[in-house]
Amino acid sequence: MECEYLFVNSILDLTKTDFADLFDGIRYPWEALDKISDYIREAGKLLPKDEFYSPSPDVWISKSAKVAPTAYIAGPTIISADTEVRHCAFIRGTALVGKGCVVGNSTELKNVVLFDGVQVPHYNYVGDSILGYKAHMGAASLTSNVKGDKHSVSVHTPDGDIFTGRRKFGAILGDFAEIGCGAVLNPGVIIGKGSRVYPLVSVRGVVPANSICKGGKEAVPIIPDSGVTGGGQ
Repeated sequence: MECEYLFVNSILDLTKTDFADLFDGIRYPWEALDKISDYIREAGKLLPKDEFYSPSPDVWISKSAKVAPTAYIAGPTIISADTEVRHCAFIRGTALVGKGCVVGNSTELKNVVLFDGVQVPHYNYVGDSILGYKAHMGAASLTSNVKGDKHSVSVHTPDGDIFTGRRKFGAILGDFAEIGCGAVLNPGVIIGKGSRVYPLVSVRGVVPANSICKGGKEAVPIIPDSGVTGGGQ
């Protein structure tokens, strides 16, 4: 079984990251999760030294990025241009952070890709996940990346389950996805492009593109001409 609506190009705009070649040769976005660490180490060596500095091994930070003195950044990590890393951010490593992103106070990142313009600004945990262009996670919204029984994660789709073979897999957020405050994205969640999740909702499975997930029922389409564009705040 193949779900074309979950293919990389159906969820993510690869022109909105400088590291699109991470996704070469893969169908589903989560297949890139195993590649992030090695990719960063190789890509970091090629970054222009007049634009990036390396404060510690396998960490490369754009000279135009703003990094608070209380932030912790472990390698391998790349922080791209014009990104803001705020006080007490905890970047545990294996983090590929795009241009113009916000990594907020007490936000924790681990084995992630943030496309350009992503905002995870307040008390977020993002692990083993990929966030598309201008995706936004409200305060205290989280990705849950390990099942309670510690078994491998499957993606629950309307067409059946896709077995990922990964014990740790958080979420894939399509471009312009909006996650409400306090929402929990359970292991293997896929949020389609332009979709919104209400605050405090526990999300499972796949939320189709341009939909609203209110919890307790299937996602409903966003009404055209409602003024909703899905952009981050």
